[in-house]
Amino acid sequence: MYLFYLFAWKFIGILPEKIAYALASFVADFVFKKNSKGVKRLRSNYKRVKPEISDKELNHLTKLGMRSYLRYWFDTFRLNKWSKNRIIETTYVIRENLLRDPIALKKGCIVALPHAGNWDHAAAYFCSTGITLTAVVEKLKPEAIFRKFLDYRSSIGIEPISHKEKTIPILLERLRSGKLVALVADRDMSRSGVEVDFLGGVAKMPSGPAILAIESGAPLLTAYIRYLDKGIEITFDETIKLPVSGTKEEQIKIVTQSIANNFAKRIKDSPVDWHMLQRIWIDEEN
Repeated sequence: MYLFYLFAWKFIGILPEKIAYALASFVADFVFKKNSKGVKRLRSNYKRVKPEISDKELNHLTKLGMRSYLRYWFDTFRLNKWSKNRIIETTYVIRENLLRDPIALKKGCIVALPHAGNWDHAAAYFCSTGITLTAVVEKLKPEAIFRKFLDYRSSIGIEPISHKEKTIPILLERLRSGKLVALVADRDMSRSGVEVDFLGGVAKMPSGPAILAIESGAPLLTAYIRYLDKGIEITFDETIKLPVSGTKEEQIKIVTQSIANNFAKRIKDSPVDWHMLQRIWIDEEN
């Protein structure tokens, strides 16, 4: 597996751009036709997002979703070769002040985002414009692949921390230093997540963003990233004001529900770039 990733990283990185992304679409269509477990799950998740669409429309959405997902991977294999100018010029941001203002004031800032678009491109944009960030990353197997991804994210300016570490103390220290913390937060990996109402069902989402906001007082935003023909668009949204009453557990649930509400709104607006090929609703039979 490691040798495959290493080969893909090198081979796709040196291909002419048009050929590389034509190959990405070809691979996506091939995987879609195979109707693998991941494709079936993506289709099922899209059905939760858009229950009103026909089977034909759902199938088309799933095909385009797989193309978006493969575009993310091909971007990953090529992004660290892009110039800063290209990264900046291909990034469009809505309500960017919500992030830049607290960072400028050294208040720190927390951004929670779903698996949508290309979050590494978004991170590279902020690193290229003077705002470095800390992110929690999923520990991958084998170790060699995980190390490759750590090196990759470090190369574009991200401080990556494994989700297997005790992340909360580290992230609180970064926030108290006025830093930016970005957390992918639409799927719980700890098995101790918070139950939320999400797109008509019950899902579990990580409690980390809410805990960090409550304990640090740093602003908590959500971001949704979608692909454009050339580049990405990042939309920032505010979450609910931090509650001042109730138990800590109740406060965490209220804040996490606010994150889920923001995610749901943006995903419904642009589901094709939501790359969720895993189960997240706990009220499903399988």
